[in-house]
Amino acid sequence: MAMHRLLVDSGLLESDSVMLPKDAAHHLKVLRPKPGETVELFDGAGRSRVFRCGASASAPLVADGGISVSSRSPFELTLFACVTKGSRWDWTVEKAVELGVTRIVPVISDRCIVRIDRKERAAKRDRWQRIAEDAARQSDAKWLPEICEAKDFKETLAMVRECACFVGALVDPPPEHLLNAVQRRLTDDASARSFALYVGPEGDFTPAELNELLSVATPTTFGPTILRAETAAVFGVSVLSSALR
Repeated sequence: MAMHRLLVDSGLLESDSVMLPKDAAHHLKVLRPKPGETVELFDGAGRSRVFRCGASASAPLVADGGISVSSRSPFELTLFACVTKGSRWDWTVEKAVELGVTRIVPVISDRCIVRIDRKERAAKRDRWQRIAEDAARQSDAKWLPEICEAKDFKETLAMVRECACFVGALVDPPPEHLLNAVQRRLTDDASARSFALYVGPEGDFTPAELNELLSVATPTTFGPTILRAETAAVFGVSVLSSALR
């Protein structure tokens, strides 16, 4: 059975005896570990440490070894994705974390069904952050991605300019496959370190949006079939993540 994992502030890893903060303590209590059972505390920034549980839920955890440090990939991978409805978006966030993205930028484009008022965006981001934390804990991820507040389409263009960004696009002539495009970019520019995937809404980008996006991003195809937005996001991140390893 996999070891239970808890996300904590980095400073707690320095102590040989730890009293967990309220949220982490509640989570551990729900798991009902046995006295002496080991749990891993991690900070989401590459550091982790194994501790042993005490005789009771209120007893401090005792360190069982030193701090482990996991290096991060030299490549940055950002997912720009138009927000989909409800659990489909939650699933996208979860899978993107499992696949090792560096940053998730939720996007509101003209044809997005989901509309998020600006005053609600901070609260939405906090919820997505919790989903990301759970995904990292369950998938043994050592690094948490940055979860941004939802941004309007035009706000993302300046961010796209800062990286090698690929977008699935139905254009004429048909573009090359995403995998080929990424591999060619790596061959042409061995120093490239910042990559991104941009996924549109179910109704696709408007012609004006697509024109703007293709002025700063590379059009690609994801294959012969039309994918749902969340499928395209996970497929594209999988391809990029594999190519960059």
